[in-house]
Amino acid sequence: MTSGNGSGSRNGNGHGGHDGQGNGVADAPGGGVGGIVGSGIVDAPEPDDDEDDDAPTLHPEPIEITEDDPTTQELPPQAVGELAAACQRFILGKYQVPLDFTSDTLSLVDQYVREARAEITLLPSSLDLIAAAVGAYLGEVVRRTFGGEWEAVGDHSTYRLFLSKVYMAFNPLGMGREALTMDPEDGWHSHLVLDPKERDFVDRRIAALPEVPEDEYYLPSTRFDVISVAFDALRGKMIDRGDAGVRFIRRDYR
Repeated sequence: MTSGNGSGSRNGNGHGGHDGQGNGVADAPGGGVGGIVGSGIVDAPEPDDDEDDDAPTLHPEPIEITEDDPTTQELPPQAVGELAAACQRFILGKYQVPLDFTSDTLSLVDQYVREARAEITLLPSSLDLIAAAVGAYLGEVVRRTFGGEWEAVGDHSTYRLFLSKVYMAFNPLGMGREALTMDPEDGWHSHLVLDPKERDFVDRRIAALPEVPEDEYYLPSTRFDVISVAFDALRGKMIDRGDAGVRFIRRDYR
């Protein structure tokens, strides 16, 4: 949502990388800024009118794990892995810099996206591949940082990344598409799906972020920073109420 001050900027912040444990860490040199707030960015299914207000919000089964979150170490589905590898090749070929799936590399992906926007204007048929590659790489950075599980079957618009340490899901490929078009893409589900009872809480955290220029609103680093803020807020609440050991799996999102 465009801010109401007429400055052509949107809410965001200079939030940096993340250590994957719910703790923000400092920006790397050249790191992107980020933060998104507004309708269509953070969303969730509406609660059932018959739902008992006193019932627990969610009922995930705690999973016994031997590491903090083994999903950060798993291989992605083949389709996602191939698309993310394509993004690595695009960046390496253009800038001679390898991508290693850390959040520090997203500033370079931002630069690639800025330049690719002009290419897509001249060659619209290139949008699908570039958007999918950028989105898959962003999704893998998120998954390897915070933990989660992909659903990657069928059309790219149906892909989802389900986080495991907080209740949050979205389509990173939709985020990649919006980074290039700089417009909301209907049907691509790039917004954050949250527990309805947590939506206002997360919205307030995101709304407190400073603004970013219009052309940075949809960049991968901006998206990552918003996810970081939402993750920290939700994870902090879980720890405070003694639910640090709870993990969400795909069926919890059905």
